[in-house]
Amino acid sequence: MWSRVNLGEQRTFGTTLVKWIVLGSLVGVLSGTASAVFLVVLNWATAVRIANPYLLFLLPLAGFVIGWSYYRIGATAARGNNLVIEQVHLNKDPIPLRMAPMVLIGTVLTHLFGGSAGREGTAIQMGSSLADALRRVLKLEGEDRRMLVLAGISGGFGSVFGTPIAGFVFALEAPSMGHIRYEGIVPCLTAALVGDLVTRAWGVTHTQYPALAEIGINPMMLLAVLLAGIGFGWVALLFVELLETIKHFSRKFIAYPPLRPVLGGLIVIGLTLLLGKQDYLGLSLPLIKDTMNGTGVEPLAFLLKVIFTAVTLGTGFVGGEVTPLFVMGATAGYSIGRLLGIDPAFMAALGFVAVFAGASNTPLACTIMAVELFGGGSLLYVAVACFVAYLASGHRGIYGSQRIATPKIVGDILADESVEALAKRRAGEK
Repeated sequence: MWSRVNLGEQRTFGTTLVKWIVLGSLVGVLSGTASAVFLVVLNWATAVRIANPYLLFLLPLAGFVIGWSYYRIGATAARGNNLVIEQVHLNKDPIPLRMAPMVLIGTVLTHLFGGSAGREGTAIQMGSSLADALRRVLKLEGEDRRMLVLAGISGGFGSVFGTPIAGFVFALEAPSMGHIRYEGIVPCLTAALVGDLVTRAWGVTHTQYPALAEIGINPMMLLAVLLAGIGFGWVALLFVELLETIKHFSRKFIAYPPLRPVLGGLIVIGLTLLLGKQDYLGLSLPLIKDTMNGTGVEPLAFLLKVIFTAVTLGTGFVGGEVTPLFVMGATAGYSIGRLLGIDPAFMAALGFVAVFAGASNTPLACTIMAVELFGGGSLLYVAVACFVAYLASGHRGIYGSQRIATPKIVGDILADESVEALAKRRAGEK
């Protein structure tokens, strides 16, 4: 039996394990510290905006500053998350270190003056740019570089949300639709765990959500969740399509990039004045709270958050899409729950993760995220909602550089085609 053991292979395994635990830990320290700084400053910006509602009227000016900065000195950093995912595939162009401070400052300005944006994009870009800077210092190339970029994604995502296991799986799942990069297990898991521990060590706390009730297997409940999952997928698709449409028209009709967010800021101001409230600015976390504590939200709250976020990000403001997607999902779930006669708070929790699953094409990471945020109760229903939303959202997503490794349905989808390339090809065929 012992003759079958390859001792050389075991030595290589041990050396590689130690190497990536060390490198993953370094990335975790960098991304966890960056997330801690970001979350502290973001909380400050949110508190200042809420205390001073008039700051909203400076949003167009903030938009110009952000747009001008990225136009003049952003270079490839302006591609944001798409640059990061692109380098997981191509592994050739550097992720500039300036991406980290630029996305941090840009996101804080967006939130300070009332733009509707999230956090994940900022954390992923900071983690990845810092990881690539570490790679340059250590003179690592080839597959080592690719693994460090993946570790930066997982470290940023896991630390900013306090969900290290979801962050670990997200980095393996997000680059390619229908494929998990198992080669990144050790660096990504290490970076996500260390990143989360470091963020917490800096004294940063994360939002706590009520635990999901444990509901036994019920055919009628499964049918209801399946139908809701389709709805969640359609909400995700609506957001993606509206976001891309606004990007297209803003680029087509406004030649000078810094002026695009100026227009976006004016539209956000107009929408806010029309509604007479600022509920859909910033992260809009109180809306999630209202879906889960019995207060409730208006039936079309999800649609309003879709519009506010698509206008903000589509015209060039900086920030992530994920937290707004959480809000869209929770508010849509609340409305669907009332429509189907199911506990709206329960359905809101499912929508929270399922709309994100549909928009990012990461159903496994989102299912795990639900366990980390809401506990393991009703895991079957969470999984059904996430995977059905993933299927219902089609071959579109918030990450244009994401590649289609395994098509969701049989058709004209090409293997290894990017989400962005597929959209352009279909538009050309029409």
